Amino acid sequence: MNQTKVILIIEDEQDISRILKDYIQLHRYEVHIADTGTTGLQLVESLTPDFIILDIMLPDVNGIELCQQIRDITRSPILILSARGSDTDKVLGLGFGADDYMTKPFSLSELVARIQAHLRRMDGMEFQPRQDEVLTLDSLTIDKKAYKATLGEQELSLSAKEFELLYFLAEHKNQVFSKSQLLDQVWGYTSYGDESTITVYIRRLREKIEADPSNPVYLKTVWGVGYKFNLMK
Repeated sequence: MNQTKVILIIEDEQDISRILKDYIQLHRYEVHIADTGTTGLQLVESLTPDFIILDIMLPDVNGIELCQQIRDITRSPILILSARGSDTDKVLGLGFGADDYMTKPFSLSELVARIQAHLRRMDGMEFQPRQDEVLTLDSLTIDKKAYKATLGEQELSLSAKEFELLYFLAEHKNQVFSKSQLLDQVWGYTSYGDESTITVYIRRLREKIEADPSNPVYLKTVWGVGYKFNLMK
């Protein structure tokens, strides 16, 4: 029997957190609520939740900074909720370790669909290991088992989703994928996905692996189609 997945909601607005808890519980998840960032961090450490919903507008701490602290102690997916929908917020949130982002107001069914997709991805990584777990492409080495990527002698600081996107593209080098295909393959959903998320992640990866992010050598844009990991044979 599969163990019940634990969802942690870090949200200071009680009306919202209670609605989220009631709805998510209908889908047979165990749900806990923290109404401050401090309590949320304590529950992350004590509960080891499988999925975390984090509001970035909290009364006691900066939600983006809290996201980074949570990422330092767990690889569980983090979905950020925010009343602000600017690209700046999205870049900050995803750059500090979040896996997904939703702007208030949002659809409860969409939220649950994203939770399910992320958890399926995590289960798949845990129970279906691949044989080709280490990729070496020029000076870039990507170790899937260790969740580690190095460029030359330098280890790259990557979030879980940054790593997964890089690994997927590198594994299928020179093959072009659309944003919707990448959402499906790396995030596990397309119907509810925000394709601008892919743009953010590609930008972040370029900043970390390209000598000149404005003129990328590896992560190429194929205009009107999508992205590819470029490797000349």
